[in-house]
Amino acid sequence: MELDFEKENGLIPAIVQDHASGEVLMLGFMNREAYAKTRETGFVTFYSRSRQKLWTKGETSGQKLLLRDLRVDCDLDALLVRAELEGGAVCHEGYRSCFFRQIAPDGSARVVGERVFTPEELYGKGSKQ
Repeated sequence: MELDFEKENGLIPAIVQDHASGEVLMLGFMNREAYAKTRETGFVTFYSRSRQKLWTKGETSGQKLLLRDLRVDCDLDALLVRAELEGGAVCHEGYRSCFFRQIAPDGSARVVGERVFTPEELYGKGSKQ
């Protein structure tokens, strides 16, 4: 089976879900190389669009994602990555999930997640992640 990396400039979206609870943790993008590395190592690896390079989740923070199950959609152009979170959070802002804000009908947003750490604690002062 061949994934379709051609629709979006060589990238496919990868939705990361906690394998035990089903909670959606984050969305990243994979190119062929990130996909292959994820399968080979068992650690979820993405392609960073801003840095233009591969990055394995947790390589700086220690908040690693261990691959438990990998699924592909019917069009072969999106992945569902079911993973075990090693550490307390995936979000660089310190929340367990990147989806920690809820949007109200009026368009305002409120924080509904609980912060596990502050970015300064994990990355150091002045660090941008």
